[in-house]
Amino acid sequence: MKDTPAFVPAFSYTHEMVRRLAAIAAAREVILHAHLVPKWEISVRREQLIRAAHASTAIEGNPLSLDEVSRLADGREIMAARRAKAEVLNYLRVLEHISTYQKNQAVSDNHILALHRDITRDTLDDPAMEGAFRTVRVVVGNRRTKEVVYSAPSPGEVRPQVERLVAWLNSEDARRMHPVLVAGLVHYELVRIHPFVDGNGRTARALATLVLTLREFDIKRFFTLDDFYDSDRNAYYAVLKRTNGTYPDCTAWLDYFLEGVEISLSRVKERVLLLSSDEHRKAAGGQVALSERQMQIIEFIHTNGSVKSGDLMRLYGISRQAAGKELARMTDLGLIRAEEKGRATRYVMA
Repeated sequence: MKDTPAFVPAFSYTHEMVRRLAAIAAAREVILHAHLVPKWEISVRREQLIRAAHASTAIEGNPLSLDEVSRLADGREIMAARRAKAEVLNYLRVLEHISTYQKNQAVSDNHILALHRDITRDTLDDPAMEGAFRTVRVVVGNRRTKEVVYSAPSPGEVRPQVERLVAWLNSEDARRMHPVLVAGLVHYELVRIHPFVDGNGRTARALATLVLTLREFDIKRFFTLDDFYDSDRNAYYAVLKRTNGTYPDCTAWLDYFLEGVEISLSRVKERVLLLSSDEHRKAAGGQVALSERQMQIIEFIHTNGSVKSGDLMRLYGISRQAAGKELARMTDLGLIRAEEKGRATRYVMA
């Protein structure tokens, strides 16, 4: 890696980019401080997760509809090809556990390989390529128009270029930069390197989501850009192609990326403001906002059907007594109820 030039992002701040960054910050503050009742906060988070999984896989050719993805997320069976279902379920699982792809707030090339492995599990023609850098030359094209966008770097350049990107991502320079700009640069650079035989777009979008999570930009995990990209796939490919022509200058891509963030956050803000209005909160019986851990426990119940004190001990490294107190508080709030008594008590949604 010492012989590989350092990655130095190149772009110019435009007036529109500065305006968008201000609008993004304002929308984020509104979302973070809105008082959603628990069931609606979970509903918004779940909805965004499903929309992200549908859009990100659809961009790369997955045929499942939003309704089919929603049914898969709920654990229901649908009539579809095995690979199509696996792509969606893989992406859902990755997004649900996105914060696990790092160590001590740092991301390594092995974390990126793990992201790709979990995103493409049981979907590639050659399973050995799941979570492995490509060893063949590839060209990047628009699946709809069949147009070749550009030829990716040679296989020998892949690992060094990923390593220099990772080195920058963990640098002080990147930590001082606005997290949305960092996410946008990482997204584009990974797509440009195209380090895998397939699944590059999904991996790049997941990595951008991880950056926003690590930099505490998406604290409530309401945010997804995938739906914006999927709404106009030709525009997505066109701006990638345009940026390839000006590389290393990524101004065109960041203009587009910030537009997507602004639009996506604005939609979430409008939804959150509606749900957090006094009339809606009164109709919900005056429920109060939950802690992040309580939200995670409720999501665990939605995923697994129930939760036990042992689950909390394993997930959070806490004592049985502390787990019992957490579950008791949620029971008192009327959010969950005990289904059985004794040491093996299971808690389900009330």
